[in-house]
Amino acid sequence: MLRVRFAPSPTGFLHVGSARTFIFNWLYARRNGGTVVLRLDDTDVERNTEASVNSIFEGLRWLDLGWDEEYKQSERLALHRQIADAIFQKGLAYRDFTPAHTTAVQINDSEKSGANQTWLFNPGMRELSRAESDRRAAAGEPFALRFRVPRGTGAQVRFTDAVYGEQIKSADDIEDFALLRSDGMPTYHLASCADDIDLRISDIIRGQDHLSNTYKHVLIFEGTGAKAPQFAHLPLLVAPDGSKLSKRRHGPVVSVTTYRDAGFLPEAFINFLCLLGWSPKDNRENMTRQELIDAFSLEGINRANAVVNFKEAAATPDEAFDPKALWLNAEHIRALSVDELSARLLPIVHAAGFPIAPEKMRAITPLIRERIKLLRDVLTAADFFFVDQLPPYDPAELIPQKGDAAMAVKVLTRAREVLAQTEFKHDPLDKNLRAAAQELGLKAGQMFQPIRVAVCGRKNAPPLFETLEVLGRDTTLVRIDRAIQKL
Repeated sequence: MLRVRFAPSPTGFLHVGSARTFIFNWLYARRNGGTVVLRLDDTDVERNTEASVNSIFEGLRWLDLGWDEEYKQSERLALHRQIADAIFQKGLAYRDFTPAHTTAVQINDSEKSGANQTWLFNPGMRELSRAESDRRAAAGEPFALRFRVPRGTGAQVRFTDAVYGEQIKSADDIEDFALLRSDGMPTYHLASCADDIDLRISDIIRGQDHLSNTYKHVLIFEGTGAKAPQFAHLPLLVAPDGSKLSKRRHGPVVSVTTYRDAGFLPEAFINFLCLLGWSPKDNRENMTRQELIDAFSLEGINRANAVVNFKEAAATPDEAFDPKALWLNAEHIRALSVDELSARLLPIVHAAGFPIAPEKMRAITPLIRERIKLLRDVLTAADFFFVDQLPPYDPAELIPQKGDAAMAVKVLTRAREVLAQTEFKHDPLDKNLRAAAQELGLKAGQMFQPIRVAVCGRKNAPPLFETLEVLGRDTTLVRIDRAIQKL
C-alpha cells in the first residue's frame, strides 16, 4: 500500500516550503488511495522547541487537509538504536572513539576525496579490531557509531528519483557518516531511515536539498536489508533574487501563519503553493482541492527552482505577497457562497472590536465580495458599515463633478428630504433619488456622489442603493446631516 510521510523538524515556524512538501505528499496519497503519516523529527533536542511544535500544528490545522497517522521520533529511540546495532552486528558499522571536535589534521588524516578534498573517514578507527573496539566500549569510552561505506571496490550508490532521474555517486566519495552520536542519540540519517522502514513508507517526497542525503539513506536501507522507498525530490522555493527562501533572511513571508493572519483562504494558499514547482500541464491555475487531487502526479513536478515573487521591502501589504497568490485568493473568495464568506469574515470583524451581528455581516458581504483580495480587506472595504461615526474626511469630496459647495448642499438637503420618506429598498431608493436629480436639473452622478461620500466617507465604495439599504434610514440621515454641516 502507498504510504507517504511528512517529517518536519520543530526548530521554527512552519515554512512555506515545508507546507508545500506536506501538500504534495497529501495530494499524492489522496490521488492514489494512500496513507499520510505525520512524523515529528524531534530528536535534535538542542534546537527543538515547544513553540515550534505548536507553530507546525497551527499551520497544518489551518491548511485543513488532515493526516492518517501521527508519530514523534523522540518516542522511538529504542527502535533507532536497535537498527543501528543490527547494522553494526553485520560489520557494516564501526565504533569511532575519536573525541568530538577533533580535526582531520589532529588525527593525521590522509583520507580525502579527490573531488573536493573533504574528510571521509579516520583510518585508525575504521580499521580498529572488533576485540579492541569491544574492550574500549566496555571500559566506558564514548564513541560515535559510523557506517562503514564500501571503499576501493569501485562500488557506486545509485537510485532513480521520480523528478531528477537516475542519480549515481561513487561510494569512495561518501564519508563514513555517523549513525549514533557519542551521547547515544541517533543522527538524522539513522532516525529518518529507521522510522521509514518501521512505518513502511513506500514513497518519500521531500525537498531537493535532501537529494545529496539520499545516497547515505540508500546505504542504510541496503544495510538493514530493507527495500528503499521511491524517492521524489521537489525543486526549492527561492526569493526573487534567486536565494533560497530562508526563515532567517526573509522573515515572516516564509511562514505559513503570516498568510493565514493576512487573510488568505487555506484553499487559495494550497492552490498557490501547488503551482510553485508543479503544473497540471493544461494551463489551469485556479483549481479547487478536488481538482488538485484529480490532476496531481509526480510527472507534473518541475526540476527548476520556483520563485516566490514578493518584495523584500514592501511598501504596501499587497507587495509583501506574490501577485499570483493575491489573485488566486481573490478568485477563491469570489467562488465562496455569501453565507460561507460571511462566516469567514465575521471573526475578523469581531476581533477588530466591531460587535456586528451575523445578519448584518451577511447583508454587507455581497457588497464587498468583488472588492477584496484578502479576508482582512473587509476592515477597509466595509469599515463605514461598522462604525457609528465616520472618521474625518475632506469636505471637498462631497462636491459633485462640475459643481460647487452650494450644489453639494442643495443635493444633500433634497436627498435628506427624499430619504426621510422613501422605503429603504433598492428599487424605491433608485427611483426616488433619480427623480430628485431630475428635479434639480442634475445628472444622476452629480446627485449620487455627495450622498455616497456623506454616508461612506469616500468616493470609492460599494453600490449606493445597496449600501443605503444596509446602513438603514437613521444612520443615513445622521450622516447626511453631518455632511451638510461640513459644507
